[in-house]
Amino acid sequence: MNANIDVSNVIMKTERLTLRPWTLKDLDDFYEYAKVEGVGEMAGWTHHKNKEESLEILKMFIEEKKTFAVEYQGKVIGSLGIEKYNESLSPELDNKVGREIGYVLSKDYWGLGLMPEAVKAVVEYCFKKLKLDFLHASYFEDNKQSKRVLEKCGFKFYKDVILTTKTNQSYKAAITILENEL
Repeated sequence: MNANIDVSNVIMKTERLTLRPWTLKDLDDFYEYAKVEGVGEMAGWTHHKNKEESLEILKMFIEEKKTFAVEYQGKVIGSLGIEKYNESLSPELDNKVGREIGYVLSKDYWGLGLMPEAVKAVVEYCFKKLKLDFLHASYFEDNKQSKRVLEKCGFKFYKDVILTTKTNQSYKAAITILENEL
């Protein structure tokens, strides 16, 4: 069962990052990484064509209250959402409370270990503060970087599925799970 989430007043700091709610002031940073071909596509959305598209999605992030801006050295370089998981893909978890995490990182910051750092902070928040029973995370079959982030954070393979993106394309993907053992 999906838990209710509201991160609109949550700020977390790690060794190098600040995870915080999005604001309209983040538009330029958001558009800067979201317009780069190959970034959004790794997460199932097409790169942004213009700043207006980024603004609409930024407003959605703010309104939905489930997505963190990932800030590094005063600049937003990515996002990390605590999304609703598809309950029909995991009916065996109906008696547990969980969510799915999803993330994207500016191509300029790939390979620095920043996303595992962010994911670990959100995992701790979800388990210690929200008392979730589990977290799902999925990645497309050819997204080795995302797979590696999840492995570093303790997620285990759960099942293979076919996921359909917002652009109506279907991809083979793996769902991973991390259960709360705190």
